[in-house]
Amino acid sequence: MDKFKIDDVAKESGVTKRTIRYYEEIGLLSPPERSNGGMRLYTREDIDRLKQIVNARDVLGFTLQEIIEYVNIRKEFETLRKAYMEDPDANRKHDRLLEVKQLLGKQLEMIDVKIEKMNEIRSETDRAYKRVCDAIDKFTT
Repeated sequence: MDKFKIDDVAKESGVTKRTIRYYEEIGLLSPPERSNGGMRLYTREDIDRLKQIVNARDVLGFTLQEIIEYVNIRKEFETLRKAYMEDPDANRKHDRLLEVKQLLGKQLEMIDVKIEKMNEIRSETDRAYKRVCDAIDKFTT
C-alpha cells in the first residue's frame, strides 16, 4: 500500500498541512501511521476521506459540527458495507441494508437542508436582480 507524506496530501487535497493536522486533532481524520523518524504517513483512504471533508466544507457549506456528523455517517456506512459484503447470512444482509438506507437517508437530509437554503438565497437574489433589470429598463424606454 502506498504511503504519502503530508506535503503530498496537502497538494492533492487542496488544504494546508496545518488544516490536516487540525482535522486529526479534532478526530475528522484518524491519526496517521508514523515513520521511524516520526513523519506522518497517509494512505489513499486518508486522502479520499480528506477530499470528502473538503467537499462537505466547500461545496455543501457544512459547519465543522455538520462535517463531523457527515464523516461519522460515512465511516459507519463503510463499516456496514464491509460487514454486508463478508456476511453470508441473507437475514443479516437485509438488516444491514436497512441500516445503510437509514444512514444514507440522514446524509441526504443534511444535503437537502443546504440545497433548500441555497435555493432560498438564489430566489432572493433572482428577485433583486429582476427588480434592478426592471429599473434599468425604465431608464431606457
